[in-house]
Amino acid sequence: MGMESSAESPQPVRVVMQAVGGWIGRLGKIWVEGQVAELSRRGGTVFMTLRDPVANVSARVVCPVRVLEAVAPVPEAGARVVVHAKPDFYVARGTFSLMALEVRHVGLGELLARLERLRATLASEGMFADDRKRALPFLPGTVGLICGRESAAERDVLENGRRRWPAVRFEVREVAVQGDRAVGEVLNALKELDAHPEVDVIIVARGGGSLEDLLPFSDEALVRAVAATRTPVVSAIGHEQDSPLLDLVADDRASTPTDAAKKTVPDVGEQLQLIRQLRDRGRRVLVGGIERERSWLAGMRSRPVLASPLREIDRLTEHVTGLRDRARRCVTVALDRAGDDLSHTRARLHALSPATTLARGYAIVQRSDGAVVRSAGDVEPGDPLRVRFTEDSITATVEGTEAHDSDEDAAQDGSEAPAAPHGEGRT
Repeated sequence: MGMESSAESPQPVRVVMQAVGGWIGRLGKIWVEGQVAELSRRGGTVFMTLRDPVANVSARVVCPVRVLEAVAPVPEAGARVVVHAKPDFYVARGTFSLMALEVRHVGLGELLARLERLRATLASEGMFADDRKRALPFLPGTVGLICGRESAAERDVLENGRRRWPAVRFEVREVAVQGDRAVGEVLNALKELDAHPEVDVIIVARGGGSLEDLLPFSDEALVRAVAATRTPVVSAIGHEQDSPLLDLVADDRASTPTDAAKKTVPDVGEQLQLIRQLRDRGRRVLVGGIERERSWLAGMRSRPVLASPLREIDRLTEHVTGLRDRARRCVTVALDRAGDDLSHTRARLHALSPATTLARGYAIVQRSDGAVVRSAGDVEPGDPLRVRFTEDSITATVEGTEAHDSDEDAAQDGSEAPAAPHGEGRT
């Protein structure tokens, strides 16, 4: 029922906005699908712009944080979602919005969310760890190939593999690579090739496709079966931008089927070139080592000790002779110096000896008890004396004493002996 109004009696804005809000408030809850164009958080509320995927139409969505975080993974800008919301009208500003009660991923977003949860589960179990991946054989005798029936992936692997190494053999298993039968057929082919005694490596190949087409290669049963194989597995699913879970669990990942053939089968031309390079390198190393040993041997032979052994003996003999002569000269000089020192010492001793003094005409006068007479007052008339000369002595008796003024008078008279130095007496 419309509101009555005219140009003469218009309705106020507030009345109109309240009426619009009342009409919108009477609408029930509704599920809305769209793509998240913008997303921002303010406190405990998330504001999103939900855009129609076909038409240029968008709506504002107000969502509590707890409602958004209940979705795993949390939607981001660009994700397609389904929102269970209640229409709301903000009267003060005249804006329309949807109050979100529940948010879900839809279509591709739901598939990606399911794959992300499976990826996280398998990663937590260590399925994607590098330490469990096995090295590919250098030259496989037989290569197992799982691919689609009469597919371009099969042709690329076979042609490139045989071009690189013509002797390589292939065990091909053609299976369904999409649809509901794909997982079962790939699992059976994988088990058969893994049990084959001559298969050294297995390639799982498929061309590009949409996410839905590649879903069988992200199946949990297939991923766990690849992880349990005893034979190394190479994944060549889709193109470079495609990344199914099989790529993560395989022992090696190839960007394309052609790249898988290059990773698995060595190139015979490259290997022959490598052999030639290694052979040339080995020859250079061997020849260089022989030349170095020859140079060393020539140098050793040219040394004087080997060229003329007696020359070294003569040189050492001369050295010993020189040392002997030097030692003899040193000893002779030392003896001569010691002899001169001894002669000088003997001369000094002879000069200082009392016998030398006696030899010049002096004598030593001693009492009978051996005491040296130093003065006439030391004896009495009649005392016996002993007069010592250089080589002999005489015995005398004191008859009397007399005094002289000086030794010079005594020397002129010649009646008395010269005074003995250092305490020597006179007769």
